[in-house]
Amino acid sequence: MKSLNKLMFAVFALLLFVPAFLFAKAQPSREHPAYLHALTDLRHARAHLQRADGGELREQEKKAIHEIDEAINEIKKAAIDDGKDLNDHPPVDVGLDWRGRLHRALELVNKAHNDVAREEDNAAAQGLQPHALEHIDKAHKHIEEAIHLVQ
Repeated sequence: MKSLNKLMFAVFALLLFVPAFLFAKAQPSREHPAYLHALTDLRHARAHLQRADGGELREQEKKAIHEIDEAINEIKKAAIDDGKDLNDHPPVDVGLDWRGRLHRALELVNKAHNDVAREEDNAAAQGLQPHALEHIDKAHKHIEEAIHLVQ
């Protein structure tokens, strides 16, 4: 009888905790707040580079978006993932003209660069820094090229 009670208790305990474990949402890493800020800034910069009117993007803007996507992927490779998709970003200021949006994207990319470039003691994150920074810097270059075309 004691064995049956122990078995029933164990089964009951499993039934309580297994669903909670299976349905628990993964929490973003709190060890790398700078990288989490960089992810938000990169998504926001990407949103500024999208044409609100559905107009055609220039080659520089397409390249900048590609490099931003690559930088986001590099950060996520180090398991620093906030679980958000590319469309989860602060709202774009609709009052900005295209030149203003490009300048705002450049500011956000610069902020992301500064966040990712911070000193890192985690070996896995240190390995991602050069790759992520390379993509961020390329995005910066392409955005600057787009700004010069608009002037």
